[in-house]
Amino acid sequence: MKSADEIYAEMVGVFREKTGRTPADGGDMAVRLLAAAAQIESLYVYADWVKGQCFPQTAAGEYLDRHAEMRGLSRNAAAAASGTIRFSIAEAAPAAVAVPAGTVCMTARGTEFATTEDAVIPAGSLTCEAAAAASAAGASGNAEAGTIAYMTSPPVGVAGCTNPAAFSGGADAEDDGALRARVLASFNKLPNGANAAYYEKTALAVPGVAAAAVTPKKRGLGTVDVAISAESGMPAAGLVAAVQAKLAAAREICVDVAVSAPAAVTVDVAASVDAENGYAFADVSAAVTAALRAYFGGTLLGRSVTRAKLGSIIYGVEGVRNYTLTAPAADVSAGSGELPVLGTATINAWS
Repeated sequence: MKSADEIYAEMVGVFREKTGRTPADGGDMAVRLLAAAAQIESLYVYADWVKGQCFPQTAAGEYLDRHAEMRGLSRNAAAAASGTIRFSIAEAAPAAVAVPAGTVCMTARGTEFATTEDAVIPAGSLTCEAAAAASAAGASGNAEAGTIAYMTSPPVGVAGCTNPAAFSGGADAEDDGALRARVLASFNKLPNGANAAYYEKTALAVPGVAAAAVTPKKRGLGTVDVAISAESGMPAAGLVAAVQAKLAAAREICVDVAVSAPAAVTVDVAASVDAENGYAFADVSAAVTAALRAYFGGTLLGRSVTRAKLGSIIYGVEGVRNYTLTAPAADVSAGSGELPVLGTATINAWS
């Protein structure tokens, strides 16, 4: 693409060739030519941008959405995490204690969750449980067990709250990279309403699904088994049910479709880390653990975990000067329908 200066130089050359004169610096003709060169440069820039939006490989934003529409796809919206919150009182009461729907609880970091149903701590009991969902959609709502421990406005008589199990199913809105990959895959794996690509495409269209593995005839002729994963890894029961309902409506006649969570392949990681000068080992260790947890997400469905990849993740954490990876001892393979999940992450100080 030519710059305004290059275009101006060419225009001056043409002007000199036609008139035998050179525009005087700062003169009226020079100013006119400079203005024209700037406008032509902007046309070059716009034409280059338009070219980028013409192809799904380079399109972005709403223009990528339009490419997706032509392939029968749409960008997955953000999904809110869901789970169960347990409420407790200090001493058993002679009367029931109500916990109304909409009771807001939160983590230490301020992530809020609201109950979606009324609940009651029966007389003589100390606890009750209520279904709840993250107040804001997105992966930030995925919370580990025991981390939801505060109430913004406790119901009368309620002393505490916790989540006995992790909240899951939260997913950010699909970004351009993920949508682009699905659009391009729709060209490489052409669904015909009956093949594995069709079921995979339909499952991936459900918000919150990170990957899908399709196994035809696993339970005999006329059966299709679909294993799905969520952005955070293992899918919640609600997500599995949503995909089951979607595929039940879209399946072929006389085909039995079964959707399930993948089989977990536990990967324990152990490493010794040497922290850079000026970095506390505790901070570096926590950052390495967080990076490993982020890697073990739903996109690993059916993919192997290599020692080289784990090493690059550890070494890529700020503050890591050197490391030694002691576990796993070898690359970990995962077949179709299997999801590598992080077991224990043991980060020791370099010795």
